[in-house]
Amino acid sequence: MDFLRILTEPQTTGPLWLTLKTLAAAGALHLVGGVLIGYYLTSGKGFMRSATDFLVTLPLVFPPIATGFILLMLLGRAGLVGSVLPVDMVFSFPGVVLASFVAGMPLMVKPVEAALRGDVKRLAEISHVLGKNRWQTFWLVLLPGIRRNVAAGWFLALGRSLGEVGITLMLGGNIIGKTNTLSLEIYNAVFSGEFDRALVLSAVIGAFSLTIFIALKRLSAV
Repeated sequence: MDFLRILTEPQTTGPLWLTLKTLAAAGALHLVGGVLIGYYLTSGKGFMRSATDFLVTLPLVFPPIATGFILLMLLGRAGLVGSVLPVDMVFSFPGVVLASFVAGMPLMVKPVEAALRGDVKRLAEISHVLGKNRWQTFWLVLLPGIRRNVAAGWFLALGRSLGEVGITLMLGGNIIGKTNTLSLEIYNAVFSGEFDRALVLSAVIGAFSLTIFIALKRLSAV
């Protein structure tokens, strides 16, 4: 097997570049959305917070392919949401990013939520006594206090996004040269009998996963 030749082929570099762009976009969304949603879930009670918690947690317990189908129905051109959106989410790069975002969101939100419900909550109470408002407390006290949890959740979300298949398959469509990420391309390679290329693609994803694992180990050791 010529590892370097397969690695530099357009059939490999295309999905690799798409995956990197997807991780960059979804990672930014996780970092912002995950922290804000985690904070929102711990800042009070009510039906909307319970509904948000349910929707965030759903991808952990609901089959990815079924989650992707629901999003397809909602975001398609004739869907309840897709019919009013200014961009096409289905079978497009934004759809691939959304699939990665949805898949990784629980692993980002839950560590943040757990940290905000822990000892750092006492620091928030002290901050309020000292006259800081809610957002000052969040930015100056809470966020620095949970930065390791945020980092750990972010790496876990990236790892989940990297291996996402089911939601992406339904929402992105696995269009060659457009929405076929590394994970989907492994499936394509195996389906077409290109086992050497599937092995190379798996090795690339393995390298990413190992990097994430090392980062998590270092965070837990600090």
